Amino acid sequence: MNGPTRAPAATGHSWLPRASCDVSCVGIGATARSRRPWVALRVALRVMLALALAPGVPLLVVPLPGRTRVQRIYCRLVLRCFGVRISVSGNPIRNLRGVLVVSSHMSWLDVFAVGAVMPGSFVARADMFTGGAVGLVARILKIIPIERTSLRRLPGVVDTVARRLRAGQTVVAFPEGTTWCGLACGSFYPAMFQAAIDAGRPVQPLRLTYHHADGTLSTAPAFVGDDTLLRSVRRLLTVRRTLAWVRVESLQLPGTDRRDLARRCQSAVFAGASRRSGRHPHHRHVLVA
Repeated sequence: MNGPTRAPAATGHSWLPRASCDVSCVGIGATARSRRPWVALRVALRVMLALALAPGVPLLVVPLPGRTRVQRIYCRLVLRCFGVRISVSGNPIRNLRGVLVVSSHMSWLDVFAVGAVMPGSFVARADMFTGGAVGLVARILKIIPIERTSLRRLPGVVDTVARRLRAGQTVVAFPEGTTWCGLACGSFYPAMFQAAIDAGRPVQPLRLTYHHADGTLSTAPAFVGDDTLLRSVRRLLTVRRTLAWVRVESLQLPGTDRRDLARRCQSAVFAGASRRSGRHPHHRHVLVA
């Protein structure tokens, strides 16, 4: 979970992923709105559910039998707290060990949507999961921290991912490198795919999209531009219902060329993107060069 792109730091490099999406892309949508008294009641119930889940969080960092199943259930419960229902379609999920999972990236919510389907270690921005309760979440999700502004440290992250893949662990990465609104999407950067090639392990592309109850694309979960986490959470809590659709695409063999592997996975994830309803009028679908 790499989070939204802010103003580039002075130490940023020319390869730093940047999205053209900002908070103007984000909206709840008229079909998702409801009367204020019902909104207040819904928010209260969801907050109570979240508080009820909190005492069980430490159990997820203990290496118990069936921990993967517990993580999957926990991620689904977190989604329910925010009124998100998840639907899975596409190819059957094979019980494979050491798979690199890649997905499109729109929100901090993505880690729970993907974790509800294929739990594993997540490659995430180092500054998103530090200290306190957030640090505990990082342990639960077995975060592999990445500093996007430091190219020097990227090979070390790739090596860490490759080691975990060789050890039979599932690792989840978001190759766009930053978040987009969901109506637009970015290119897949090839760096993380080198880990799958080095480990000789396959890649599982997932197509993740968020929708309103009527099936139209929703940008309410998006976390982009100068949006804040508090505002993002509040927006999700006030939406009547959000549907997270996860489509399992065909498993990709690693091959020997990371750019080719990135192109294959991106094509699988964004297949049919141009036919989506509610397409962003100012953005286009971009393929890796």
